[in-house]
Amino acid sequence: MTHVLVARMDNDGDVLLSGPAVRAFAAGADRVTYLCGPRGRGAAQLLPGVDEVLTHHCPWIDAHPEPVTQEAMDALVDEVRACRPDVAVILSSFHQSPLPLALLLRLAGVPRIGATSVDYPGSLLDVRHKISDDVHEVERSLALAAEMGFTLPPGDDGALAVTPAPLPELELPESYVVVHPGASVTARAWAPRRNRELVGALAADGWDVLVTGGPSERELTAYVAGDDGTDLGGRTTLHELAAVIRDAACIVVGNTGPAHLAAAVGTPVASLYAPTVPEVRWRPWAVPHELLYVGVPCAGCRARDCPVAGHPCLEGVETERVVAAVGRLAVREEAVA
Repeated sequence: MTHVLVARMDNDGDVLLSGPAVRAFAAGADRVTYLCGPRGRGAAQLLPGVDEVLTHHCPWIDAHPEPVTQEAMDALVDEVRACRPDVAVILSSFHQSPLPLALLLRLAGVPRIGATSVDYPGSLLDVRHKISDDVHEVERSLALAAEMGFTLPPGDDGALAVTPAPLPELELPESYVVVHPGASVTARAWAPRRNRELVGALAADGWDVLVTGGPSERELTAYVAGDDGTDLGGRTTLHELAAVIRDAACIVVGNTGPAHLAAAVGTPVASLYAPTVPEVRWRPWAVPHELLYVGVPCAGCRARDCPVAGHPCLEGVETERVVAAVGRLAVREEAVA
């Protein structure tokens, strides 16, 4: 009996992108435990192939790191030791080191550990995978899985996927577009007033528009919805949000978790994609999409807060351009149906 522990310690979107690799591990194992940070737990619970989810804050990965404490590290080691995985795989982006977690997993007694690492791992890794940085996160994770002997089962196309969810108990229009104005970092978000303008323009174009967001974004979604959209801010769980997005003709969203949630349920994405990180790594995966941004010299800056006055890579995108993209993508979606 093979028990695989899969670790991805950052946000919901990153966890969703690990889904195809999780299915590869599940196809060759008897049990899969997913180890994630608190910002990724909701997504981990939606992934097909996951049997159990463990949650620990990872101070060297989380964007809002807590202090490193002996107690927290001991608790992680003890919990991993108690679940007794045979294999552990650490999924990470090119700018993250898997080695601190590898050390803790080694202390927990995991007999075989694999990760993609540019740094010399010594005896921390049994499988040290190397790959170009300029591949999509999905491909990066699947390549590591293959290096460890796990591949997708026959008939699995490697697209993103989540477990099905019923629609929330909300009165929703028969056909609609979703606008998701929030983002995990401000440098990836279109200005609230621009999103509000977009909702008005989409409504004028004949669309019913649902504005979505988390509980902490209620003020933002109320403003963006205005009198032309329906405000769903804070009214859905992540699972319910997947259902809302699934039944939409298209979603307008930045490079943030709901873009990948849309890909997981097959909904076209009009992506207001701030080029702070390369599109080759994080664009919506295996779903119709258009990337909407303005080319700027500072592309690839990885900034969390844009240091350039006016945030030109996104603020230079005209509302009419977004409305036109929605029209093209929604037609494409109807043709597929």
